Amino acid sequence: MSNPSTINWHQLVESGNRIFIGSNAAVPNTLIRNLIDNARGLHDIETVHILTAGDNIWTRREYSDLFKDNCLFIGQGCREAVAQGYADYTPCFLSEIPALFEDGILPLDLALIMVSPPDDYGYCSFGVSVDVVSAACRNARRIVAQINPSMPRTFGHSFIHIDRIDAWIEHEEPLYQMQPMQIDRVTEQIGQYVSMLIEDGCTLHMGVGRIPDAVLRYLGNHKDLGIHSEMISDGIIDLMRLGVINNSRKSFHKGKTITTFCMGSQRLYDFVDRNPHIEFYPAEHVNHPMRIARNDNMVSINSAIEVDLTGQVVSDSVGYRFYSGIGGQVDFIRGAAMSKGGKPIIALPSTAKNGTVSKIVPCLTEGGGVVTSRGDIHYVVTEWGIATLRGKSIRERALELIQVAHPDFRDALLREVRKHYWVPEYQKQKPTTVTELDGIELRKLQFAGESYQLRPLHPADERSLQEFFYSHNKETLLMRYSHHPKQMSRERASALVAVDQGRDLAFCLVKRNGPKEEIEAVGRFYFMEQNNSAEVAFVVREIHQGKGMAKYLLGEMIKVGRKRGIRTMYAYVRMENRPMLRVFAFHNFIRRPGESAQEVILELDIQAEQPAGEQSVA
Repeated sequence: MSNPSTINWHQLVESGNRIFIGSNAAVPNTLIRNLIDNARGLHDIETVHILTAGDNIWTRREYSDLFKDNCLFIGQGCREAVAQGYADYTPCFLSEIPALFEDGILPLDLALIMVSPPDDYGYCSFGVSVDVVSAACRNARRIVAQINPSMPRTFGHSFIHIDRIDAWIEHEEPLYQMQPMQIDRVTEQIGQYVSMLIEDGCTLHMGVGRIPDAVLRYLGNHKDLGIHSEMISDGIIDLMRLGVINNSRKSFHKGKTITTFCMGSQRLYDFVDRNPHIEFYPAEHVNHPMRIARNDNMVSINSAIEVDLTGQVVSDSVGYRFYSGIGGQVDFIRGAAMSKGGKPIIALPSTAKNGTVSKIVPCLTEGGGVVTSRGDIHYVVTEWGIATLRGKSIRERALELIQVAHPDFRDALLREVRKHYWVPEYQKQKPTTVTELDGIELRKLQFAGESYQLRPLHPADERSLQEFFYSHNKETLLMRYSHHPKQMSRERASALVAVDQGRDLAFCLVKRNGPKEEIEAVGRFYFMEQNNSAEVAFVVREIHQGKGMAKYLLGEMIKVGRKRGIRTMYAYVRMENRPMLRVFAFHNFIRRPGESAQEVILELDIQAEQPAGEQSVA
């Protein structure tokens, strides 16, 4: 067994060589320090690596004569070196980095890695980082390892025989740990919204940080989830122990949690150690979009620095300042998009810098680079809701994204897109929020055993409302409008969906099939300031009438009206519309004669009493 004083670095590396440094939580720090201490006469060694946790001492300016760093993914340790110009950044999809080594684009002279001690058969484990370490070892002319007894033994394609290692140091040191982050209210709401896009039996990809942890917190009542992810962290532990994540419905690597590296606390490293239910594979396998797509119902959750109103995603830079890298975002976005029932999601807070900067922007910050194109994006989630972009026009995308931007920036965003005619002149009302709802605006419901979602009507629903209108028969139109309207123009539909939700109110019940939403019912009220009252109106798709949708919508509108201090709600209903009369009777509306013999007026003092039926409806 070698020790630090006996490694002859001058026999292993020469000036001008290119060396690979192990990844993530498996950075071989002892090897690097030993090389620096014994590097007399060596110069201009190029170091290449993906994310490397810790101090990254080789990137310090004092070693710039010895090392020239080339980051394939930028982490905290090398970010300043890249920003100041004495280190480089090479953008590349994580799935394609192994090909850079194999094809001789970045030929490797030496790989510095960290592994577990060899087993009885001579095999060391790459442990917590297989990722591109495996490919580096296959292609480097020489391999030097730090054998660390603290490195977990992980299963999968995660082994290298001791005979393939040219030199090693045995040195025990704790792995880099990243403790779970505190989750604030904004992140919690993002997690709630994302969790509502995840169905039982889905397979998940997620990164590290507050948002993935928040999503996992809201999956405790889900069933039969699976994991196929480039990385895993502490958030999966409890869900695996509870059986929520059991991989039983995966269609690729069934029964196994699949990853390429892990990073988190010591609890996570203990959890993956010799765990037969978790397998680590190289990045070219785990991140290959076609293999990702072999998992049905694949949900990929990624973050971003900013998103423009057409759906372009910046993830690796803040303006001209490179911040991270492409990593596996595009691999998994495209893999999930190709998956049967898959959902690629970008999740991010709506603002930065203590709420002073919007992360939903009319155009990308100068210098910012697109990592994920507008054609790849299906969903963007902030703490204000879910923007669904797949199959949407630029006009619809802009309105969807303004809807999930922070309210402080919605006016400015709408003004900007109207300059370019992305949104027509007649669209004047900015997207607004129903502030009286507790927490998130979206709610999952069931009527007659089928699942629906309750949410406010949005300006981007213009086309959906047109389709809803043209689905009605003559009887429904007569009951709703008291005549037979023959057209719902774009301008009219836009006026109906562009609701100032702080003054008036419009809820809809939608049926969601992936990114396709179909409006099934609409309930709204119009506020009358002169007498502090609100006029109520409903329309329900014919096939759903009698299922309780109107009754539920009215109950929710009464709750909002009560919180706003509205005194009275009323509605005009035709005499022959007996189902709707029963809806109002359920909520104790008082009936009195209308202006014509064909209609009655229903009225309720919503501040004076709690409607008898409200609790049972909710």
